[in-house]
Amino acid sequence: MEVSRIRALRGPNLWSRHTAIEAIVSCAPEECDLDTLAGFEERLRQRFPEIGVLQPARHGDVVSMAHALEFAALGLQAHAGCPVTFSRTTQTVESGVFQVVVEYSEEPVGRLAMDLARTLCQTALTGEPFDLEDALARLKELDEDVRLGPSTGAIVQAAMLRGIPFRRLTEGSLVQFGWGCRQRRIQAAETDGSSAIAESIAQDKELTKMLLDAAGVPVPQGRPASDLEDGWQAALDIGLPVVVKPQDGNQGKGVTVNIKNRESFEAAYAAATEISSEILVERYLPGQDYRLLVVGDQLVAAARREPPHVTGDGAHTVRELVEQVNSDPRRGEGHATSLTKIRFDDIALTCLAAQNLSAESVPPKGMRVVLRNNANLSTGGSATDVTDDVHPEVAARAVAAAKMVGLDICGVDLVCDSVLRPIEEQGGGIVEVNAAPGLRMHLAPSFGKGRPVGEAIVSTVFPDGEDGRIPVVAVAGTNGKTTTVRLIAHLLASQGLCVGMTSTDGVYVDGRRTDTGDCSGPRSARNVLLHPAVEAAVFETARGGVLREGLAFDRCDVAVVTNIGLGDHLGLSYISTVEDLAVVKRVIVQNVAPKGVAVLNAADPMVARMAAVCQGVVTFFARDPNHPVMATHRAQGRRVVFVDGNDIVAAEGWEERRLPLDGIPITGKGDIGFQVENVMAATAAAWALNLDWETVRAGLGSFVADARTAPGRFNLFDYRGATVIADYGHNPDAIQALVNAVNTMPTKRRTVVISGAGDRRDEDIRQQTRILGDAFDEVVLYQDQCQRGREDGEVLALLRQGLEGANRARRIEEIRGEFLAIDTALERLEPGDLCLVLIDQVEEALAHIASRCTGAG
Repeated sequence: MEVSRIRALRGPNLWSRHTAIEAIVSCAPEECDLDTLAGFEERLRQRFPEIGVLQPARHGDVVSMAHALEFAALGLQAHAGCPVTFSRTTQTVESGVFQVVVEYSEEPVGRLAMDLARTLCQTALTGEPFDLEDALARLKELDEDVRLGPSTGAIVQAAMLRGIPFRRLTEGSLVQFGWGCRQRRIQAAETDGSSAIAESIAQDKELTKMLLDAAGVPVPQGRPASDLEDGWQAALDIGLPVVVKPQDGNQGKGVTVNIKNRESFEAAYAAATEISSEILVERYLPGQDYRLLVVGDQLVAAARREPPHVTGDGAHTVRELVEQVNSDPRRGEGHATSLTKIRFDDIALTCLAAQNLSAESVPPKGMRVVLRNNANLSTGGSATDVTDDVHPEVAARAVAAAKMVGLDICGVDLVCDSVLRPIEEQGGGIVEVNAAPGLRMHLAPSFGKGRPVGEAIVSTVFPDGEDGRIPVVAVAGTNGKTTTVRLIAHLLASQGLCVGMTSTDGVYVDGRRTDTGDCSGPRSARNVLLHPAVEAAVFETARGGVLREGLAFDRCDVAVVTNIGLGDHLGLSYISTVEDLAVVKRVIVQNVAPKGVAVLNAADPMVARMAAVCQGVVTFFARDPNHPVMATHRAQGRRVVFVDGNDIVAAEGWEERRLPLDGIPITGKGDIGFQVENVMAATAAAWALNLDWETVRAGLGSFVADARTAPGRFNLFDYRGATVIADYGHNPDAIQALVNAVNTMPTKRRTVVISGAGDRRDEDIRQQTRILGDAFDEVVLYQDQCQRGREDGEVLALLRQGLEGANRARRIEEIRGEFLAIDTALERLEPGDLCLVLIDQVEEALAHIASRCTGAG
């Protein structure tokens, strides 16, 4: 078995809406049917008993080694604790070659699982051992390293439940919610609305105390210490016991409480200086340690925190008791689990010494042994939820503290006997205010019920009814995609919106190109969704990007499929037929939002059938209103767009809006058929987006398909009285559409300049010149810059074959070089002639033609 071309599908894709790893798996003949491999499945189960039943997706299919790889990769992730359920194995057109798709929750974990699964299958084949425990441990460790921590994860989960899209921007906890101008960002439990000044204040504990005291919030007395002796003097002035802490620390690092003598003070001071050079000494407040979580202007959760401790049993040492507590699966290293392991360090040993104990002491049964005096979860503490017990005045003090510092999300540390009574009655006080507070103790407390703090934070960032989305239009099809994308973007811009657009010509934001080249894939689309100015997005969605990585978005408001026709790029990436191609193109239709719209070409049967997979509603378009699909749809009171006489008509039931073709320059007053179809598709998309009809009419009237607005899309030039048309048509359907348009234009002699893309099937290349040979008098063939895997001269030979027996072409010439071919054709033109140039290097060729036309004038 050979595994190759491993891809990460990071969005909705050909197979499902899940993120997934896709691999091409080549099996030897004997591996194509596991029943022929004696003992393989038994050995596989010995190594991984929980692999489950090996069965294909379709009943009756033979189970291959590729299927074993699929179930092993999925099962390993599932048993490592990853929430994955989807997998699939499909036979390709090549014998013994399969596509294996396995869901992942974290991409690195999915890739590792695929690699481990391959090793598992190989060892089952050869009889070598496989260390399942080590494999699962590696997956768990990697998953813990790369997945979002509990605080960020809870916020992301809450956003997902609200239908808010998210994107992780770094390997850490920086996450973007929403798109374009409606985006917001968080990092752990802080938002882009969290003030840097407020965070700086919260880190400065002395400044925080001063501000809280000014606001009438109870705080403990204390002051900074310049050195050890000054600190001890401060402790004596304040009165023992005291607390020593770094002035700008967090997570309880370097904090020691309830210090009663000089020896303990020196140890505490040394621990604090490891964190910061600025040390704070303050009065120790007896009582319970509470964490109050304030979000916005509300207290949303409260927990009583217990310091890390063990209970003696009269038999085990303190160290052994700690090991027993740390064996709790809820305890881990860092913050990925609900609890953190208790650790032995100098502070823990000092704390034991204060109780006349050491790590090797055996405390009597029932004795509570404290390992640390502060109760932070990050140092091994535990928490009990007390949200329902908080007195209104206590909650008010916490909210006042957060507002005084200026934090929108704030962890308030309170020490008092009970939260059931006002703080002042107990002599308690707020000892710290924390930015980016940990949420673990509120999400999954050691005791009591978890609180929906993630939802509270999301509700603060996105008020009810907001989901952070901007209108997104995806356009797919064989031909017409780029023009349709540009036209929809133009209509949205005419509405006054800042539009982000991707196409094979580049990326455009508000009319300015921000990237060049073929940008019809998901990377470019994601970049547009990142742009903070974009108010609406229109994406050309090419087959390659869908196959390579999936979609850049979880769902779109409008999906437009222009056509499938005879297809294009067939034979690549196991897309061998137009039926295969239609499955790829319909991915955007499958991912239309429930309240969205699919705009489908009713005249193309494969496109029309996509209506069945749309979650939203469908608008059909076609020139003929009497087409059965159109007539049925309209009779049901649904939307259709068609041509009636000299008008494009948008009808819903019997209500109509008419757009005169005379006022839409791109259509040549209705003579350029493929442009009429593009306009119908764009009009239907604008209708789905609820654009004002006067804006649509004006936008269609102001859109001109010249080399600037739509490069390579039926661009017209005048060369000494002859008409020159430059177009990027590169498949039989596009060529036929161009011929149909040319046939409506009165001309004397016709010339065509053409090359062929080497990554098309032989028959597709021949068919292009077969069509042109019946419509043009002269044909100039040229070899383009990139042969795309073909031998020198191979494409030209295929183009010549297509011209054999041509009904009209009488002169055929081969020229090396695109620009030389263009110049040769132009020099022969006379007034009234027409020359169609099928360009390869779009921008360069257009500039060259424009320069020649200008010079000729």
